[in-house]
Amino acid sequence: MSRLTDLLRQVRQADTQLAKDLEAEISQLTNRRTFGLVFEPHQPEAVELPGRTIRRGDKVRLLPPRGKTSIKDQRLWRVAHIDRADTQRLAHLTELDAATPDTLTHPVKDLVVAAEFSDRIYPGLVETGRIERGGDKPFHTVINAENYHALQLLTYTHRHSIDAIYIDPPYNTGAKDWKYNNNYVEGDDDYRHSKWLAFMERRLHIARDLLNPDDSVLIVTIDEKEYLRLGLLLEQTFPEARIQMISTVINPKGASRSSAFGRVDEYIFVVMFGDMAPVPLQLGEEWKIIQDPRANTLRWAELLRSGSGALRRNSPGNFYPIFIKNTNEGPVFHSVGSTYTGTDINEVEPPTSTVAIWPIRSDGSEGRWQVGPTLLRQLIEAGYARIGKWRGAETSLSYLNRGAWQKVESGQFEIIGRRADNSIIVDGSNYKPSFIPGTQWRIESHNAEQAGTNLIKTLLPGRRFPFPKSLYAVEDALRFFVKDKSKAKILDFFAGSGTTAHAVMRLNKQDGGRRQSISVTNNEVSAEEQRTLRKAGLRPGDPDWEALGICDYITKPRITAAITGHTPDGEPIKGDYRFTDEFPMADGFKENAAYFTLTYETPLAVRHHRAFERIAPMLWLRAGAHGRIITTLGDQGWDIAQAYAVLANFDQTEAFLTAIRHHPGCLTVYIITDDDTAFQMICRELPEHLRPVQLYESYLHNFTINQGQPH
Repeated sequence: MSRLTDLLRQVRQADTQLAKDLEAEISQLTNRRTFGLVFEPHQPEAVELPGRTIRRGDKVRLLPPRGKTSIKDQRLWRVAHIDRADTQRLAHLTELDAATPDTLTHPVKDLVVAAEFSDRIYPGLVETGRIERGGDKPFHTVINAENYHALQLLTYTHRHSIDAIYIDPPYNTGAKDWKYNNNYVEGDDDYRHSKWLAFMERRLHIARDLLNPDDSVLIVTIDEKEYLRLGLLLEQTFPEARIQMISTVINPKGASRSSAFGRVDEYIFVVMFGDMAPVPLQLGEEWKIIQDPRANTLRWAELLRSGSGALRRNSPGNFYPIFIKNTNEGPVFHSVGSTYTGTDINEVEPPTSTVAIWPIRSDGSEGRWQVGPTLLRQLIEAGYARIGKWRGAETSLSYLNRGAWQKVESGQFEIIGRRADNSIIVDGSNYKPSFIPGTQWRIESHNAEQAGTNLIKTLLPGRRFPFPKSLYAVEDALRFFVKDKSKAKILDFFAGSGTTAHAVMRLNKQDGGRRQSISVTNNEVSAEEQRTLRKAGLRPGDPDWEALGICDYITKPRITAAITGHTPDGEPIKGDYRFTDEFPMADGFKENAAYFTLTYETPLAVRHHRAFERIAPMLWLRAGAHGRIITTLGDQGWDIAQAYAVLANFDQTEAFLTAIRHHPGCLTVYIITDDDTAFQMICRELPEHLRPVQLYESYLHNFTINQGQPH
């Protein structure tokens, strides 16, 4: 554009109007042009929903004949109507997105519903199991679903309330590790990078609606295939965030690359929002931190400011004298003067037998103290200011900044005496320093083979999962951001084997936290298994096929095994957890977990209260995932659980209001009515601490509005 600017300047000298016309046209082009990462959005993704009942108006695909391994027909059809002929149901279909659409009659049993991501969905959940060992602790949840749709569901239950997202998306290696539009993306696909970006962008746009904008973090791991593009995508999607990239060794032996260096590391993007920042931690020896020797001691900082903003004019209020008296026991503080606003410091007369020390820099210029006179007086009284070797007016002074004196007051350094100037003497023999490490990690516990692959073999003997993360790598990355958030909500929508949920349970055990994990994964089988199953005449949706899917075969059993301490066969898990918190795996965790499968409802069924049983788990999630789920309201038309209540029968309002006053832990009330006046009337009667939510208006509004997501 700089060259165009120069040319326009020349044109302006010759023809002013022509220059204006050219500037207007260039401005329009500039506004339309996308700078940064440019990629094709591609056709909308679609996901097949095996097992979902086929209804009139649905979009469907034709299933290949049983025993066939290839899937040739990927066209979408609309179900015009369904009738019955002989012993089977037949669907009358019209081809979608065709200039001259075909029509077809096909057995319903050989069709599968397909949902395009541009379609509105009205989700529900069906519970498929739970494990309870955590008493009244909130539940970890696992959702079996296409993650794009699960993220849409979570906009109703967790909008702007997620503290951390940790995801390990497909690395796009070309080795059939992920699907786009129901097809595996091959390594020779010219558009595989563009498809991957479109795939990621859609999910990240919804993820931003879930993260707390004031204090949250998104952590994304990736390898060298897509890290450049991912970095640009993150910058474009989250321009308000602070982003760092960490290089971490996950395979010290190195993964071979054809005609290239072996890969030993991967990358971690850390996207921080609002006030979120990593906290200093006491890191184990495996981190091999190169430490400043002074880090193990209580560090006294120079009172004279250095570096930027070190001149008197930068902070005039911090220019004042400090009066010191030299005694036989050593120099002591006499007093602290007031801010000096004059031009000749020699006019300030020190008290008898004292010397005035001013913030004069080594080059003779006027500097400033680090703190103002009032705060310095408080530091001196507390013993947090110290006098150096006596050199008269050039005696150096030091102090403890806020972080240092907080270590004293927290007991990390024990006060064992005082010097003549009242400054404290401490014992630091038991002090363990805390650090925020650099951006290159070579940590023994982050080895993906030892703490990932081998750990899965221990938890789930005989079952395999490709490239699981190291449990301790995920745990360590999260700890920097949720250490001080004992009730953090942590989401992983590429949950895979369930490592993130496992890591959150480890963190809870270490400090008694009540953090919750939400894990989203589909129930896909691997490309190799898929071919074998199709040869055997199976299809997605068949029990024998679904039993081998990621969610049912790996994720849920792994989380159950971690909590119970027993393998799926009921045997105690062998071996111990290592690093940070070492204990037998057979001990398990005092945690609760619930498992769900996402369903697709119709707005009419929801509005007419015919889908309550499937909406119920979403109400439970939104209320905090504590205790039981209210799945039926019984004859009385209301019910109260540990964290929330539901009222549908207004004739029972008085009994409901009486009962709910005896449930102080209940914080949310769902009121089922389409009458705004009735809703407001009930709200006025509720105790003030309760948060009322109108059903099904809030639900339908959430999924009916255009969420502005790219399709």
